[in-house]
Amino acid sequence: MPQIAMSAASSDSADAASKRPFDSSLADPSPPSKLQRSSQLDILPAEKLESAADGGGTVGAESEGMGGARISRAQRYLVAVEYAGTRFSGSQQQPDKRTVVGVLEEAFQKFIGQPVSVFCSSRTDSGVHALSNVCHVDVERISKRKPGEVLPPHDPGVVKRAVNHFLHKNEGDIMVTDVRCVAPDFHARYKALERTYHYRLLCGPERPSIFEKNSAWHIPEDLNIQAMKKACNILAGHHDFSSFRAIGCQAKSPVKTLDELTVTEVFPFMFFPSSLERSEMESPDGSLVYSGESVMGSSGEGSDDSSTTSAKSVSENGQEFGKRLRHRCFVVTARAQSFLYHQVRLMVGLLKVVGTGDRTTADVERILDAKTVTAAPPMAPACGLYLANVKYDPIV
Repeated sequence: MPQIAMSAASSDSADAASKRPFDSSLADPSPPSKLQRSSQLDILPAEKLESAADGGGTVGAESEGMGGARISRAQRYLVAVEYAGTRFSGSQQQPDKRTVVGVLEEAFQKFIGQPVSVFCSSRTDSGVHALSNVCHVDVERISKRKPGEVLPPHDPGVVKRAVNHFLHKNEGDIMVTDVRCVAPDFHARYKALERTYHYRLLCGPERPSIFEKNSAWHIPEDLNIQAMKKACNILAGHHDFSSFRAIGCQAKSPVKTLDELTVTEVFPFMFFPSSLERSEMESPDGSLVYSGESVMGSSGEGSDDSSTTSAKSVSENGQEFGKRLRHRCFVVTARAQSFLYHQVRLMVGLLKVVGTGDRTTADVERILDAKTVTAAPPMAPACGLYLANVKYDPIV
């Protein structure tokens, strides 16, 4: 059966609806009538969550029953969200802290006028970002004119526009990117087939631009990408990942199948090409050519010929005033059905020291075989980690 992933693009109906401005009259901020049914469910304490890597945690049977239960006459929606995790204390609800779930539940309540419970597919820690995290929520549409009368469910496009309307009035660091109607028993956590994470590293001696703040891990040293690739090959596959399992992980088993672990050099996020680079990046028809040697340089030994030449000319001939040297950007991609707590960040921490030459590929095998987290180097910081994608079977 083919598989699809929740993406930033909405369904056709949602796209059509998104072109219309949000009518704030759709929201009912007044307290719900006694005859209205509430979809509020008790939040499971965080300590009962069974974690997965930086967001792929499982939950206990109690939570499964709660999240899977459907309130009569309510429509279940699958909601994809992106957010900058810097100002969030993680995704899961926590008392007196700003969380992804808490902000979403507040926006939904302002929209429909009654409390709801949001269940995320993947748990992310404080400072971790999401290009697409997925959650589900049950919404019962009650008539404002006739309390107790249940109306047909809102169109997904209306839900998207309305919730974003209220999210925008918050900090503006979270946004709904897609909404779908799903079956009453569809669970964002348990129906997920796989999760993909990206981790960004910026390599260069200078401090990163303020525009890159909290978006990547800065590595002052050069990185040997070929050595990192060999380390990725060792870690990929079916293993006991106890050496990459942080204390506090409640997963039942440390054995996981890592379907993909790769490292790739990419353009920096803040990339503004010079006139020479522009001429070499453009094809005759004006489209971009991404394979230009002078733009990316060779990624073979962790030294960029073009960047090295640029740095030498700066030191010998003087640097143009106000112009900064460009960092190299590497992305580590990890893909699996689920991960252990902090598994991705611990693996990236190991790849970094392999890239700098402080560890060898033989050390990678030794650390993997040690089956204890004390054998692993310090884990990478949260700021460079992105939950990129959660994949499901086709959603009708």
